Amino acid sequence: MRLLVTGAAGFIGSHFVRLALERAPGAHVVVLDALRYSGHLSTMQDFWEQVRFYPGVVQDPTLVGHVIEVEKVTHVVNFAAESHNDRSLQDNGAFVHTNTFGVQVLLDQARRHGVEKVVQVSTDEVYGSIAEGDFTEDSPLRPNTPYAASKAGGDLLARAHHVAFRTPVVVTRGGNTYGPFQYPEKLIPFFLTRLLDGKKVPLYGDGGQVREWIHARDHAAGVWAALERGAPGEAYNVGDANERTNAEVVRVLLEETERDESFVKRIPDPRAGAHDQRYSMDCAKARRDLGWAPEVPFETALRETARWYRENEWWWRPLVEDDAYRQFVHSFYGPTLAEDL
Repeated sequence: MRLLVTGAAGFIGSHFVRLALERAPGAHVVVLDALRYSGHLSTMQDFWEQVRFYPGVVQDPTLVGHVIEVEKVTHVVNFAAESHNDRSLQDNGAFVHTNTFGVQVLLDQARRHGVEKVVQVSTDEVYGSIAEGDFTEDSPLRPNTPYAASKAGGDLLARAHHVAFRTPVVVTRGGNTYGPFQYPEKLIPFFLTRLLDGKKVPLYGDGGQVREWIHARDHAAGVWAALERGAPGEAYNVGDANERTNAEVVRVLLEETERDESFVKRIPDPRAGAHDQRYSMDCAKARRDLGWAPEVPFETALRETARWYRENEWWWRPLVEDDAYRQFVHSFYGPTLAEDL
């Protein structure tokens, strides 16, 4: 296998590369990453010597085609994405450019160069919100934010390419993912790094939003299973059945950082009607057809993740002290957290 992993300097992509190097030690692994704000070479330092690295964007057909041809790529897994709902409310064009057009470029180049399989890594957010029951892979896509819509666009392009051109592409839709090396803008790493610094954290509304959480290693294993055994043209939900409200998650983070409720600042939800209340997926298809199942227990691993952030300040400290990061927090939350920046 000669594997191209896009976005591997980011969170889930880096976990996938680690897993791939374990599962297929003889594989030739190539990484393409734009090294934007959430992708860093420091995230790859433990496997840097084992991969070939190309800086660049998936939207560049010349570069993507060159990498596939020169490295004789046989398989592609696409983690490259703009992936933050709040940011998508401020600059949705960047999300469409990467998450939709970038997928189009990858699929075109994979088809032209005879790639054996492409895995498009997507999200449960393409389904929208569900009050009760579970989404299946046949549920309609009803995204509620520009981010989710741009990912749904990539999913639909994957389907269209398979139908129109027989491109051997598989889609995975992952649940809310957590673990080490997650850029501190999503709930868990954002709250952890702030609490460790003695700063307050912003909880939207009553914190009653419900999410299913999956550890990054389990998510990566689901993507690997789809790469190995997924049927072209099919989509697979990759999630873990452990629903928690955001408030429940925050309580654990407070315990692990030895903070109390006074560090939680409840604020109006800036997404208003765009904030999905509940995500829940039926993952029976992945269990049945891919032989995959999550293995990491949530609360134990969540506490281990908290300890990882406490013990690996070398990784996240430069990120939160970057001017662009500070500007983003201030621009989105404004005076709400200004006194803590």
